[in-house]
Amino acid sequence: MSSTRRELMQMAALVGGAAALGLGAGNRLAAQSAVKPLNILILGGTGFTGPHQVRYALSRGHKITLFNRGRKSMEWPGEVEELTGDRAVNDLESLKGRRWDVCIDNPTSLPSWVRDAGAVLKDSVDQYVFISTISVFNDTATPGLDESASTHSYSGDDPFAETMDSLRANMALYGPLKARSEVEARSQFGDKATIIRPGLIVGPGDQTDRFSYWPLRLRRGGDVLAPGDGSDPVQFIDARDLAEWTIRMVENRVYGTFNATGPDYEMSTAAMLYGIRACTTAGAKLHWVPSEFLAEHEVRPWGDMPVWVPGSGDSAGFARISIAKALAQGLSFRSLATTVNDTYSWYDSQPEDRRSQVRSGISAEREKAVLEAWLKKG
Repeated sequence: MSSTRRELMQMAALVGGAAALGLGAGNRLAAQSAVKPLNILILGGTGFTGPHQVRYALSRGHKITLFNRGRKSMEWPGEVEELTGDRAVNDLESLKGRRWDVCIDNPTSLPSWVRDAGAVLKDSVDQYVFISTISVFNDTATPGLDESASTHSYSGDDPFAETMDSLRANMALYGPLKARSEVEARSQFGDKATIIRPGLIVGPGDQTDRFSYWPLRLRRGGDVLAPGDGSDPVQFIDARDLAEWTIRMVENRVYGTFNATGPDYEMSTAAMLYGIRACTTAGAKLHWVPSEFLAEHEVRPWGDMPVWVPGSGDSAGFARISIAKALAQGLSFRSLATTVNDTYSWYDSQPEDRRSQVRSGISAEREKAVLEAWLKKG
């Protein structure tokens, strides 16, 4: 994968309140008690998927403790214990001498963070869930990669010496460090480890706009640059589907490694974009432009054209990851329309300065220039 695709997701806080999170008609957080209430520790918890985990877990009667730096204040629909510390400097004092049924580790990309968490928690939890990524795979050419497929090897001097600064400076390390973190999770927690590998995470609360670009662009209407011929596959997962399934996995004490993207069928780029367009009344016109022409004009897959990766050659398997194992454990999905409409509701609730510039995708000026060149050629 390119370093663009490996870009580390650094999410800002979600605004508090169910309406701000886009929890409208498509929300499945109906209050219901779990079979057995659990005492759950969530490392992080205030980023993108974390708040969805917290709200869903509370609705099912679980007790929640969050551990983070305490820099993001959020309101919760129930009692949540909040512990502070900084994993960047191995400040885990507030976790010592405590016990939880489950630990869910959301924000970790460094093997040292897993090692340090294991030193404190491996005898204090019955299950450790590490949220990894499909970027651990070193083969994007083979469709249908399952959990047994080979992953990246770290080739630096010392994976435990890597820091967030070194990762930001070299995003090519993202996949290898996540893969090495998986190894460390198994080393520290053994058969108590559950490793979940999401694909692109989307929906209300996404501060990167890597999916939101398309709903926002199609809502603007007019002539829209669409990549390829529409047949290339795409995969992504609504943050709420990922969060809720993660909580159900710990309720059922499911261990092992699972790919977690979606949907549960092969969705084409055309199906995604026409499906998004159906949620608007803007009358956008899609112009499908061949990938070769886009490459000539330096229009990048995944970066300038979010979600999309050409579905052949070295990238043939990137959006064809097997999720059969997760489906067998109850992974389910909201409809595309629900994700799109809830993303609109969330985005429209944001402050004006947040809405003033979409954070991903090709600029309007470049899009216009490339489209004009293509239409002139045709």
